[in-house]
Amino acid sequence: RRNIAAVIGFLLLSIFSYTKECLLYTPVCQTEEYEVRNLSSTKWVTTEETSRIMEMATYTAFRRLFKYITGANENGANIEMTSPVIIKSKTNKGWFESCTYTMSFLLPSEHQLNPPKPTDSQVSITEMPGMNVYVKSYGGWMMSYRARDKESELMDSLESVGAMYKKDFSYAVGYDSPMKMFNRHNEVWFVAEGTPVCPATAA
Repeated sequence: RRNIAAVIGFLLLSIFSYTKECLLYTPVCQTEEYEVRNLSSTKWVTTEETSRIMEMATYTAFRRLFKYITGANENGANIEMTSPVIIKSKTNKGWFESCTYTMSFLLPSEHQLNPPKPTDSQVSITEMPGMNVYVKSYGGWMMSYRARDKESELMDSLESVGAMYKKDFSYAVGYDSPMKMFNRHNEVWFVAEGTPVCPATAA
């Protein structure tokens, strides 16, 4: 796992340093436990990988997407890296249960309308619809055990206020290179259903 993290770290360190664009959103509300954001419809480049371990799946998926943005597309275009990287997977997974992880890179604004087609059949252009998401932020490294813990914490918070959300999957969201040591930022997202619940914190 350390070798895999080191390789991903090297790749991410070299490209996140030049990231100019990130996912835009409109804040809806916030509590001490989570926030709600409204996301507009956006296009992403996406791939899937199945594994018992998130780190193994994301290593392979990342390399595949990295090849797309560095020329493995019909135009041979080099496409700027953006943030965050999102990983969709089902919730309540067993520790060694095989799972399909769906990783996506946000396409930069210049490629949102007409992104070049991937040359790899395992890579596709996808469109995320506009939606509200419940968000819990945390620091440190986005390892599988930590992502699961934060997913559970957010679910508990949402259940406690009777929030309606899609419970069968969540997004693990990373903004930094694994080589960045301080002030790291990760998130877990659940897609809201209906009107988001964001009760005021008692004084």
